[in-house]
Amino acid sequence: MSTALFSPYTIKNVTLKNRVVMAPMCMYSCHNQDGMVENWHRTHYTSRAVGQTGLIMLEATAVTPQGRISNKDLGIWSDEHVEGLRELVALIKEQGAKTAIQIAHAGRKSMTDGDIIAPSAIAFNDSMKTPVEMSVQDINDTVEAFKQGARRAKEAGFDIIELHGAHGYLVNEFLSPLSNRREDEYGGSKENQYRFLREIIDAVKKVWSGPLLVRVSASDWDENGLTPEDYVLYARWMKEQGVDLIDVSSGAVVPARINVYPGYQVGMAETIRKGAEIPVGAVGLITSGIQAEEILQNHRADLIFLARELLRDPYWPRTAAKELKTEIESPVQYERGWNS
Repeated sequence: MSTALFSPYTIKNVTLKNRVVMAPMCMYSCHNQDGMVENWHRTHYTSRAVGQTGLIMLEATAVTPQGRISNKDLGIWSDEHVEGLRELVALIKEQGAKTAIQIAHAGRKSMTDGDIIAPSAIAFNDSMKTPVEMSVQDINDTVEAFKQGARRAKEAGFDIIELHGAHGYLVNEFLSPLSNRREDEYGGSKENQYRFLREIIDAVKKVWSGPLLVRVSASDWDENGLTPEDYVLYARWMKEQGVDLIDVSSGAVVPARINVYPGYQVGMAETIRKGAEIPVGAVGLITSGIQAEEILQNHRADLIFLARELLRDPYWPRTAAKELKTEIESPVQYERGWNS
């Protein structure tokens, strides 16, 4: 049986063998706190490529040491990081998957040592540090850090770059009025709140011509925050700048009670897809092949991003194929057991 889930998908000049994407998930496994690739990353990511996931996306990888979520995050702030990332890319591609990296800055949610920075000097909650409000020079320096991170990602051989604009980290903090109280050209109006991301996209595209994705938190889950309809406007601007696909998540810019249920963010992805006429990825409590196929067949999203389900089952594409009563190609080494 032919399926949407196991049909190829082309983003710009990169064709994925199926619509299954490993969503970025922090591993907190850089034990020397230097942001370098370790054996865990080699094992973790490559095993999902063996399992036939079409696109493997690395976890949030920090563009500055200060921009890490934790001291044990992967980094791309130094040319010294390129060699380990290049080796990891080669291991993943050897197993037939395409590769992506999410480049990021944690902003006020950084739990690293020393001062942290944000659009405004507002702590995320009572237990976290109050950030230093960024100067325009800080903003310019951070935009340059994203540009250099993209350059290094290209040198490492990644097929796709995703900018982390979600989950209450720095880009998201600029986009949301809940965390951005600035009165200069980076705050106030929607255009000003978007300016930081606009400058990052423009800078990255000077060194990167491949597919560019942005992950967004399409709802702040707060009555005074942003909604999917607000992100339709942002997504239109991203499309004008040459962003190829929006990866639609939600929440985490402020503490909030979120009503989660299977596929709870898919409607947000669908709203942005239709409203901005841009391809989107859906993520959030997607666990079965039937569920994923419904999302794709009903044109609610173009790609399926899986997170925790791929932690539970590195061979989820095989599981989904059996559920959908179709067959997918196995690693040649596994042929005798794959379809039994």
